[in-house]
Amino acid sequence: MKNERTARKLAEAEADRIRTSEFVVPTATERLGALLEQFRTEDHAELRLVIKADAHGSLEALREAVGKIKRDDGRVSVIHTGVGGITSNDVMLAEASDAIIYGFNSRPDAAARKAAKEQAIDIRTFSIIYEMLDDIESLLVGELAPDEVENFLGVADVRATFRAPRYGMVAGCYVTEGEINRNAAARLVRDGVVVYEGRITSLRRFKDDVQSVAQGFECGIGLENFRDVKEGDTIESFEVREVART
Repeated sequence: MKNERTARKLAEAEADRIRTSEFVVPTATERLGALLEQFRTEDHAELRLVIKADAHGSLEALREAVGKIKRDDGRVSVIHTGVGGITSNDVMLAEASDAIIYGFNSRPDAAARKAAKEQAIDIRTFSIIYEMLDDIESLLVGELAPDEVENFLGVADVRATFRAPRYGMVAGCYVTEGEINRNAAARLVRDGVVVYEGRITSLRRFKDDVQSVAQGFECGIGLENFRDVKEGDTIESFEVREVART
């Protein structure tokens, strides 16, 4: 009787293990690696893209430039374009179409970041058109050249703005993800569109200068050479490092 119970428990544990392994979701890096291998080994492979941009003029320029990318052994197919920020709907479309999302001066909101992580969707953002086109061409031949990779640090929502004699315009913020670091690279996003890139020059908690502020806390943020901060904006903190990718 004891042996039967033991055998049954082992069988149930094995069944659970098999069920769990069947639903393991690959990471975005693993999914991209599989896609690159496909382009290296298959003829007539198709690179499907979702493209979001900050303005109609930028989007039209990108459509025209991407349309000129031609290769005998592969092609680029733009399945959706749009103006504004990257949303969870874009992520759902990319997941259903096995596509990569590109943003030109366009950023994912919190829901899109969460969905992209859950669905292993690669979101690639750029502020210079030729760099974005070079990246697309590299993917099409199944490789990535040495690249500057952005390491996401944190996000803060701007809830008020005020002027301080010593710091100038200060954004009163609440950190919603990760942490915000003083002297880190930063971008200000308004309605999903990047309106500033620079760095954080001042970071305060109440009256104290601090090096970092974690998720769930309020802080005052000053941006280098930028004063046009508005309530409802989002400030992203990040760092950039160069890695060799093949």
